[in-house]
Amino acid sequence: MSNLREKLAEYGFESNDDYDFPLRCLLDSPTRGIRTLNIEGDGERRKTAFAHALAQALEFPHILYHDFTDEHPPLPDVILPSGCDEMGREEPPIDPLDRIVSEACAQSEGEPTALILDQLHAADFREHMRIQRLITHRIWNVRDGRYVANPRHLILFLIAGDPLYHALQKESFRIWIGRSSERQIIWRPDDFALDSHAEPLFDALGELFRTLGSAPTRSEFAHILYDLQRHVRTVEHLQLSLYGRIEVIDRRALADPARGEQLTRIIEASQTLLLAEHIELSGS
Repeated sequence: MSNLREKLAEYGFESNDDYDFPLRCLLDSPTRGIRTLNIEGDGERRKTAFAHALAQALEFPHILYHDFTDEHPPLPDVILPSGCDEMGREEPPIDPLDRIVSEACAQSEGEPTALILDQLHAADFREHMRIQRLITHRIWNVRDGRYVANPRHLILFLIAGDPLYHALQKESFRIWIGRSSERQIIWRPDDFALDSHAEPLFDALGELFRTLGSAPTRSEFAHILYDLQRHVRTVEHLQLSLYGRIEVIDRRALADPARGEQLTRIIEASQTLLLAEHIELSGS
C-alpha cells in the first residue's frame, strides 16, 4: 500500500486507487506558472474531500478554500473598515474570491500554500479568465493592488461540475476521482492477521463484491469482518451491514433474491470460522 494512500486515508479520504503517479507528474513537471490540479470525476463532494486530504498529506502549512456556490462565505480574520476613493465615494467590500486569492499569494511568499477553488462552474466566466492569468503570469490584481504568487510554494486545486474553460484546462493536470474505487483489491486473510481458515469467508465475500461491482476499502472490509463476528446472524443482518459499511454499493442489487445464495454462503463461512479462531478488527 502506498504511503500517499495511507496519508490520504488518515486525513479522511480512503480509496483503493493509487494517486502517486499523477501527483509526481504534477509536482515534478517544469513550469514557470503555478502548478494546478484539475480534479474531475463523479465523486461530487468526494472531490472536495480529496483536495483537502491531499493538501494535508503534502503537509502544506496554509490551506485556503473558496466555494463559488457559498452564499454566506466565512468572514475574514480581520475586518477592515470601508474606505473611500479620491471622489469621496465609499468603496464596496473586497470580493471573497479576491480576498482568498490575494491571501494565498501573500502566504506563498514565505511558505507552501494550497488554494482550493471549488464549484468553479458556478463562477462568472470572467473569473475563469482571471484564474487562467493567475496561473500563467502569477499575478492577481485587486483594485489598485497587485499580489504576486510564488510558483515554488503555491499549488492550485480546481474543482468544477462542468469541463473547465479550454485555456484553463491547458494549464492544468487533470485527475479523476470517482464515487468508488476503480481498483478492486482482493483482500486476503493475512491482510487482517488471519490464517488459512478464513479463506472460504474471503472467497465468498470476494465473489459477492465482484458480482455487485463493489470495491470495499481496507477499513470497510475490516468493519464487515467485525460485524460478521459480533452481530450478523441472518441474511437480512448481512445486507444491512454491507449497506451500512460500504460507501458505494447498489442497495437494490444487494436486496435482489438472486444474491440470497451468495449471502448465505458468507454467513455459513463466517460461522465456521468463528469456531476456529477469533476475528479481530484490524487495519481500520
